[in-house]
Amino acid sequence: MAAEHYTFGPYKIHPSEVFYATDLSYAMVNLRPLLPGNVLVCSRREVKRFVDLTADETSDLWHTAKQVGSKLELHHKASSLTFAIQDGPQAGQTVPHVHIHIIPRKTGDFEKNDEIYDAIDVKEKQLKEKLDLDIERKDRSFQEMAGEADEYRALFL
Repeated sequence: MAAEHYTFGPYKIHPSEVFYATDLSYAMVNLRPLLPGNVLVCSRREVKRFVDLTADETSDLWHTAKQVGSKLELHHKASSLTFAIQDGPQAGQTVPHVHIHIIPRKTGDFEKNDEIYDAIDVKEKQLKEKLDLDIERKDRSFQEMAGEADEYRALFL
């Protein structure tokens, strides 16, 4: 991970928030996670829409998501994973950069299983608009995020 910084749409991501990277993708901790282990896998190249990824980028993005998801599922003692992409503004994408949400899931983490998608949509909108409508989920500090990334980075050693 030799990059001085990573980009996520208009945002610069500090390397200490990134815990896994390939030549074409990277995985980072989430500023406002929905559940423990909620991370993002992003294309290195800033690409707004999934269809605009190259074949190699598409393959690498999903391979990275598979690797990261399997490690986090074990680490968080989860029984399932949610992988979600919001591809374009009408699909709820608020950061114009292809990314996959990976969320380790456990029985009962949401009253109705599919409520996770509404929660993702609300979180994305809050990030873009810098609103704080969700009192339960505050932005985490740089130190908290870097600490979590260190914990996850160790899973890949």
